[in-house]
Amino acid sequence: MSERRRPIRIAPSILSADFARLADEVARLEEAGCDWIHVDVMDGHFVPNLTIGPMVVAALRRVSSVPLDVHLMIAEPDRYVAAFCEAGADVLTFHIEAAPDPIRTCEAIRARGVRAGIALRPATRLDRCAQALAAADLVLVMTVEPGFGGQPFMAAMLDKVAEAAVRWGRQADVEVDGGIDAETVVRCAAAGANVFVAGSYVFGHRDPAAAIRALREGAQRGRSEALALEHSVDEVEQTGP
Repeated sequence: MSERRRPIRIAPSILSADFARLADEVARLEEAGCDWIHVDVMDGHFVPNLTIGPMVVAALRRVSSVPLDVHLMIAEPDRYVAAFCEAGADVLTFHIEAAPDPIRTCEAIRARGVRAGIALRPATRLDRCAQALAAADLVLVMTVEPGFGGQPFMAAMLDKVAEAAVRWGRQADVEVDGGIDAETVVRCAAAGANVFVAGSYVFGHRDPAAAIRALREGAQRGRSEALALEHSVDEVEQTGP
């Protein structure tokens, strides 16, 4: 299936970085081989934690040569689309639970030359927002409750990842965020995800380059296993009983 051939992207979350040394941390991630840098924006309202704003994104933009994957975990995201796009986001993702008109929000993001992403909390069902997700360039399935790093992976979200990949994977990246490590990345890739956010696993590893390699190899293994299974099912269907 074509959605499984979308490029694998490893996107370490800057939330787990040393904020006193952000420029150095970005350089370390790029040297380690990351594809994107994931930037978690939290407002203390939509989620209980409070993190960064457009000024920090703009500072990251000045020192980063890889795309910035900005994830808005905030209420009223429409009020801040322009600020984060102008700050230098390459992908700007907002939560569908916070957006009264997500299609319009996607259009506003794209009008500024930025890719639009839609994120879903674990309890949000895909079938209730199918029309909006069809308008997105990226679908982010949260595999933990948004708001804090270091939470355990929710295996129950794998079915949602698989459904998102089947329904929108040809037109959009399918991203997972929460509890991603060398083991869970295999399962997510097998389900059809191609963008993997990892904070604690990368920054908690003594060698970030080794962590990113392990994530990439795990994603490739999961993808290969899924493709092999598909080919085997196709052969059975073609030969018949």
